[in-house]
Amino acid sequence: MKKKILILSGGISKERLISLDTGLQVAKELKKNGYKIKISEPDNNLEKNIKKFKPAIIFNALHGQFGEDGYIQTILEQFKIPYTHSGVIASSIAMDKEVSKKIFIKNKINTPKYIKYSFDKKKLDLIKIIDKKLKFPVVVKPLNEGSSVSVYICTKKNISRILNSMKNYKQIMIEEFIGGREIQVAIMGNKKLGAIELKPKRKFYDYQAKYNTNAKTQHLIPIDLPKNKLDQVMNMAFKAHKIIGCKGVTRSDFKFLKNKFYLLEINTQPGMTKLSLVPEIAAHQGISFKNLIEWILKDASTKK
Repeated sequence: MKKKILILSGGISKERLISLDTGLQVAKELKKNGYKIKISEPDNNLEKNIKKFKPAIIFNALHGQFGEDGYIQTILEQFKIPYTHSGVIASSIAMDKEVSKKIFIKNKINTPKYIKYSFDKKKLDLIKIIDKKLKFPVVVKPLNEGSSVSVYICTKKNISRILNSMKNYKQIMIEEFIGGREIQVAIMGNKKLGAIELKPKRKFYDYQAKYNTNAKTQHLIPIDLPKNKLDQVMNMAFKAHKIIGCKGVTRSDFKFLKNKFYLLEINTQPGMTKLSLVPEIAAHQGISFKNLIEWILKDASTKK
Protein backbone atom coordinates (compact mmCIF):
# COMPACT_ATOMS: atom_id res chain seq x y z
CA MET A 1 0.00 0.00 0.00
CA LYS A 2 1.24 3.46 -0.91
CA LYS A 3 2.08 5.93 1.87
CA LYS A 4 -0.35 8.35 3.52
CA ILE A 5 0.44 11.96 2.61
CA LEU A 6 -1.00 14.94 4.47
CA ILE A 7 -1.05 18.05 2.28
CA LEU A 8 -0.94 21.38 4.08
CA SER A 9 -2.59 24.12 2.03
CA GLY A 10 -4.60 27.32 2.35
CA GLY A 11 -3.45 29.27 5.38
CA ILE A 12 -3.95 32.92 6.23
CA SER A 13 -1.39 34.66 4.02
CA LYS A 14 -2.20 36.80 0.99
CA GLU A 15 -1.13 33.81 -1.11
CA ARG A 16 -3.91 31.58 0.23
CA LEU A 17 -5.55 31.00 -3.17
CA ILE A 18 -2.25 30.00 -4.78
CA SER A 19 -1.58 27.61 -1.91
CA LEU A 20 -5.03 26.00 -2.31
CA ASP A 21 -4.35 25.54 -6.03
CA THR A 22 -0.91 24.02 -5.35
CA GLY A 23 -2.45 21.66 -2.78
CA LEU A 24 -5.16 20.51 -5.19
CA GLN A 25 -2.72 19.93 -8.07
CA VAL A 26 -0.37 17.89 -5.84
CA ALA A 27 -3.28 15.92 -4.34
CA LYS A 28 -4.66 15.10 -7.79
CA GLU A 29 -1.29 13.78 -8.96
CA LEU A 30 -0.62 11.73 -5.83
CA LYS A 31 -4.10 10.18 -5.86
CA LYS A 32 -3.47 9.00 -9.43
CA ASN A 33 -0.34 7.30 -8.12
CA GLY A 34 -2.24 5.42 -5.41
CA TYR A 35 -1.31 7.52 -2.36
CA LYS A 36 -3.86 8.02 0.41
CA ILE A 37 -4.28 11.79 0.68
CA LYS A 38 -5.70 14.19 3.22
CA ILE A 39 -5.66 17.97 2.73
CA SER A 40 -5.52 20.05 5.88
CA GLU A 41 -5.54 23.74 6.71
CA PRO A 42 -2.81 24.84 9.17
CA ASP A 43 -5.49 25.67 11.77
CA ASN A 44 -6.47 24.50 15.25
CA ASN A 45 -7.39 21.08 13.84
CA LEU A 46 -3.91 20.42 12.43
CA GLU A 47 -2.63 18.44 15.41
CA LYS A 48 -5.82 16.37 15.54
CA ASN A 49 -5.64 15.71 11.77
CA ILE A 50 -2.01 14.61 11.98
CA LYS A 51 -2.59 12.29 14.96
CA LYS A 52 -5.72 10.74 13.45
CA PHE A 53 -4.44 10.37 9.86
CA LYS A 54 -0.88 9.36 10.83
CA PRO A 55 0.83 10.50 7.59
CA ALA A 56 4.21 9.17 6.51
CA ILE A 57 5.10 12.57 5.01
CA ILE A 58 3.61 16.07 5.20
CA PHE A 59 3.62 17.92 1.87
CA ASN A 60 3.86 21.61 2.70
CA ALA A 61 1.93 23.40 -0.04
CA LEU A 62 1.61 26.64 1.92
CA HIS A 63 2.89 29.91 0.48
CA GLY A 64 3.69 33.24 2.10
CA GLN A 65 3.68 34.25 5.75
CA PHE A 66 3.27 31.46 8.32
CA GLY A 67 3.73 28.89 5.53
CA GLU A 68 7.25 29.35 4.20
CA ASP A 69 8.86 31.64 6.76
CA GLY A 70 9.85 29.04 9.37
CA TYR A 71 6.65 29.41 11.42
CA ILE A 72 4.77 26.28 10.31
CA GLN A 73 8.10 24.42 10.01
CA THR A 74 8.69 25.05 13.74
CA ILE A 75 5.27 23.52 14.51
CA LEU A 76 5.87 20.53 12.21
CA GLU A 77 9.21 19.73 13.87
CA GLN A 78 7.42 18.64 17.06
CA PHE A 79 5.58 15.83 15.24
CA LYS A 80 8.81 14.14 14.07
CA ILE A 81 7.20 13.48 10.67
CA PRO A 82 9.20 14.29 7.50
CA TYR A 83 7.91 17.39 5.69
CA THR A 84 8.78 18.74 2.27
CA HIS A 85 10.95 21.71 1.31
CA SER A 86 13.31 23.68 3.53
CA GLY A 87 13.54 23.59 7.31
CA VAL A 88 13.00 26.27 9.95
CA ILE A 89 16.15 28.36 9.57
CA ALA A 90 16.49 28.32 5.77
CA SER A 91 12.78 29.12 5.36
CA SER A 92 13.04 32.01 7.80
CA ILE A 93 16.15 33.46 6.12
CA ALA A 94 14.83 33.17 2.56
CA MET A 95 11.50 34.79 3.42
CA ASP A 96 13.14 37.77 5.10
CA LYS A 97 14.28 39.87 2.15
CA GLU A 98 16.73 41.95 4.18
CA VAL A 99 18.42 39.01 5.96
CA SER A 100 18.75 37.05 2.71
CA LYS A 101 20.15 40.12 0.91
CA LYS A 102 22.80 40.55 3.59
CA ILE A 103 23.81 36.92 3.07
CA PHE A 104 23.93 37.40 -0.72
CA ILE A 105 26.12 40.50 -0.32
CA LYS A 106 28.44 38.80 2.18
CA ASN A 107 28.89 35.89 -0.24
CA LYS A 108 29.48 38.15 -3.26
CA ILE A 109 26.20 37.30 -5.01
CA ASN A 110 25.15 40.38 -6.98
CA THR A 111 21.83 41.83 -5.78
CA PRO A 112 20.16 45.25 -6.16
CA LYS A 113 21.06 47.94 -3.62
CA TYR A 114 18.39 48.72 -1.04
CA ILE A 115 17.37 50.66 2.04
CA LYS A 116 14.97 49.56 4.78
CA TYR A 117 12.21 51.97 5.75
CA SER A 118 10.30 51.82 9.05
CA PHE A 119 6.96 53.58 9.31
CA ASP A 120 7.24 53.83 13.11
CA LYS A 121 10.51 55.79 13.00
CA LYS A 122 10.88 59.54 12.67
CA LYS A 123 9.82 60.62 9.19
CA LEU A 124 12.87 60.90 6.99
CA ASP A 125 13.39 62.99 3.92
CA LEU A 126 13.04 59.79 1.95
CA ILE A 127 13.22 61.29 -1.53
CA LYS A 128 16.64 62.83 -0.79
CA ILE A 129 17.91 59.53 0.63
CA ILE A 130 16.67 57.62 -2.43
CA ASP A 131 18.21 60.18 -4.80
CA LYS A 132 21.53 59.80 -2.99
CA LYS A 133 21.65 56.02 -2.49
CA LEU A 134 19.44 54.41 -5.15
CA LYS A 135 18.00 56.83 -7.75
CA PHE A 136 14.43 56.72 -9.06
CA PRO A 137 12.52 54.67 -10.10
CA VAL A 138 12.68 52.26 -7.16
CA VAL A 139 10.94 49.03 -6.23
CA VAL A 140 8.95 49.09 -2.98
CA LYS A 141 8.10 45.76 -1.37
CA PRO A 142 7.25 44.19 1.99
CA LEU A 143 10.12 42.48 3.82
CA ASN A 144 8.35 39.15 4.06
CA GLU A 145 5.77 38.47 1.37
CA GLY A 146 6.02 36.20 -1.66
CA SER A 147 4.47 36.02 -5.14
CA SER A 148 5.19 39.74 -5.69
CA VAL A 149 2.36 40.64 -3.29
CA SER A 150 2.30 44.44 -2.72
CA VAL A 151 5.35 45.08 -4.92
CA TYR A 152 5.37 48.43 -6.72
CA ILE A 153 7.63 50.35 -9.07
CA CYS A 154 7.69 53.91 -7.71
CA THR A 155 8.64 57.29 -9.08
CA LYS A 156 8.99 60.56 -7.17
CA LYS A 157 5.40 61.34 -8.12
CA ASN A 158 3.72 58.24 -6.75
CA ILE A 159 5.98 57.03 -3.92
CA SER A 160 4.13 58.92 -1.15
CA ARG A 161 0.79 57.47 -2.21
CA ILE A 162 2.23 53.93 -2.43
CA LEU A 163 3.91 54.21 0.98
CA ASN A 164 0.64 55.38 2.55
CA SER A 165 -1.05 52.22 1.23
CA MET A 166 1.63 50.00 2.84
CA LYS A 167 1.69 51.36 6.41
CA ASN A 168 0.24 48.14 7.82
CA TYR A 169 3.57 46.43 7.05
CA LYS A 170 5.49 48.67 9.52
CA GLN A 171 8.76 47.96 7.68
CA ILE A 172 9.39 47.75 3.95
CA MET A 173 12.29 47.46 1.55
CA ILE A 174 13.05 50.13 -1.04
CA GLU A 175 15.28 48.65 -3.72
CA GLU A 176 16.96 50.03 -6.80
CA PHE A 177 14.97 49.22 -9.91
CA ILE A 178 16.81 46.94 -12.31
CA GLY A 179 15.34 46.80 -15.80
CA GLY A 180 16.35 44.16 -18.28
CA ARG A 181 15.35 40.53 -18.64
CA GLU A 182 13.47 38.35 -16.11
CA ILE A 183 15.27 35.04 -15.52
CA GLN A 184 14.13 32.33 -13.11
CA VAL A 185 16.32 29.39 -12.08
CA ALA A 186 15.19 26.15 -10.43
CA ILE A 187 17.42 24.07 -8.16
CA MET A 188 16.44 20.51 -7.23
CA GLY A 189 18.56 19.29 -4.32
CA ASN A 190 22.09 19.13 -5.70
CA LYS A 191 20.95 19.48 -9.30
CA LYS A 192 20.85 22.73 -11.30
CA LEU A 193 17.50 21.93 -12.87
CA GLY A 194 17.24 24.71 -15.43
CA ALA A 195 16.18 28.27 -16.20
CA ILE A 196 13.32 30.08 -17.90
CA GLU A 197 12.91 33.63 -19.18
CA LEU A 198 9.68 35.57 -18.69
CA LYS A 199 8.40 38.37 -20.87
CA PRO A 200 5.42 39.89 -19.05
CA LYS A 201 3.08 42.22 -20.90
CA ARG A 202 2.81 44.16 -17.64
CA LYS A 203 5.56 46.45 -16.26
CA PHE A 204 7.16 43.54 -14.44
CA TYR A 205 6.44 39.96 -13.36
CA ASP A 206 3.98 40.90 -10.61
CA TYR A 207 1.19 38.91 -8.93
CA GLN A 208 -1.18 39.34 -11.89
CA ALA A 209 1.51 38.37 -14.41
CA LYS A 210 2.19 35.22 -12.37
CA TYR A 211 -1.33 33.96 -11.74
CA ASN A 212 -3.78 35.60 -14.13
CA THR A 213 -4.18 33.47 -17.25
CA ASN A 214 -5.16 36.61 -19.19
CA ALA A 215 -1.91 38.41 -18.33
CA LYS A 216 -0.21 36.74 -21.34
CA THR A 217 3.29 36.46 -19.89
CA GLN A 218 5.58 34.73 -22.41
CA HIS A 219 7.62 31.81 -21.07
CA LEU A 220 10.83 31.27 -23.04
CA ILE A 221 12.71 28.01 -22.63
CA PRO A 222 15.46 27.35 -23.55
CA ILE A 223 16.77 30.86 -22.86
CA ASP A 224 18.64 32.76 -25.56
CA LEU A 225 21.89 33.18 -23.60
CA PRO A 226 25.47 32.10 -24.30
CA LYS A 227 26.38 28.92 -22.40
CA ASN A 228 28.83 30.72 -20.12
CA LYS A 229 26.12 33.21 -19.08
CA LEU A 230 23.57 30.46 -18.51
CA ASP A 231 26.14 28.59 -16.40
CA GLN A 232 26.83 31.78 -14.45
CA VAL A 233 23.20 32.38 -13.43
CA MET A 234 22.69 28.68 -12.62
CA ASN A 235 25.79 28.75 -10.41
CA MET A 236 24.55 31.88 -8.63
CA ALA A 237 21.20 30.21 -7.88
CA PHE A 238 22.92 27.03 -6.70
CA LYS A 239 25.24 29.02 -4.43
CA ALA A 240 22.31 30.91 -2.90
CA HIS A 241 20.42 27.62 -2.38
CA LYS A 242 23.41 26.14 -0.55
CA ILE A 243 24.54 29.07 1.58
CA ILE A 244 21.02 29.57 2.95
CA GLY A 245 20.78 25.84 3.65
CA CYS A 246 17.74 25.14 1.46
CA LYS A 247 16.36 21.64 0.87
CA GLY A 248 14.20 20.20 -1.87
CA VAL A 249 13.28 22.50 -4.75
CA THR A 250 13.91 26.26 -4.85
CA ARG A 251 13.37 28.92 -7.49
CA SER A 252 15.54 32.03 -7.66
CA ASP A 253 14.44 35.24 -9.36
CA PHE A 254 17.01 37.22 -11.35
CA LYS A 255 17.19 40.30 -13.53
CA PHE A 256 19.74 40.42 -16.36
CA LEU A 257 20.90 43.90 -17.38
CA LYS A 258 24.04 45.09 -19.18
CA ASN A 259 25.61 41.64 -19.04
CA LYS A 260 25.11 41.35 -15.25
CA PHE A 261 22.77 39.15 -13.23
CA TYR A 262 21.06 40.48 -10.11
CA LEU A 263 19.52 38.02 -7.66
CA LEU A 264 16.25 39.45 -6.35
CA GLU A 265 15.20 36.63 -4.02
CA ILE A 266 15.06 32.88 -3.48
CA ASN A 267 11.76 31.02 -3.06
CA THR A 268 11.91 27.93 -0.84
CA GLN A 269 8.40 26.71 -1.71
CA PRO A 270 7.75 27.44 -5.38
CA GLY A 271 4.20 27.01 -6.65
CA MET A 272 3.03 23.76 -8.18
CA THR A 273 0.06 25.10 -10.16
CA LYS A 274 -0.62 24.89 -13.89
CA LEU A 275 1.08 28.27 -14.36
CA SER A 276 4.04 27.52 -12.07
CA LEU A 277 7.58 27.73 -13.38
CA VAL A 278 9.37 24.87 -11.62
CA PRO A 279 7.13 22.17 -13.13
CA GLU A 280 7.62 23.83 -16.54
CA ILE A 281 11.41 23.87 -16.15
CA ALA A 282 11.32 20.24 -14.94
CA ALA A 283 9.18 19.19 -17.94
CA HIS A 284 11.71 20.77 -20.29
CA GLN A 285 14.37 18.59 -18.65
CA GLY A 286 12.23 15.47 -19.17
CA ILE A 287 10.92 15.31 -15.59
CA SER A 288 7.14 14.89 -15.46
CA PHE A 289 5.00 16.58 -12.80
CA LYS A 290 4.43 13.12 -11.28
CA ASN A 291 8.17 12.45 -11.02
CA LEU A 292 8.84 15.95 -9.66
CA ILE A 293 6.32 15.46 -6.84
CA GLU A 294 7.66 11.96 -6.16
CA TRP A 295 11.19 13.37 -5.91
CA ILE A 296 10.05 16.08 -3.46
CA LEU A 297 8.44 13.39 -1.27
CA LYS A 298 11.54 11.20 -1.41
CA ASP A 299 13.77 14.19 -0.58
CA ALA A 300 11.61 14.96 2.48
CA SER A 301 11.84 11.40 3.76
CA THR A 302 15.62 11.26 3.44
CA LYS A 303 16.40 14.42 5.44
CA LYS A 304 18.51 13.92 8.55
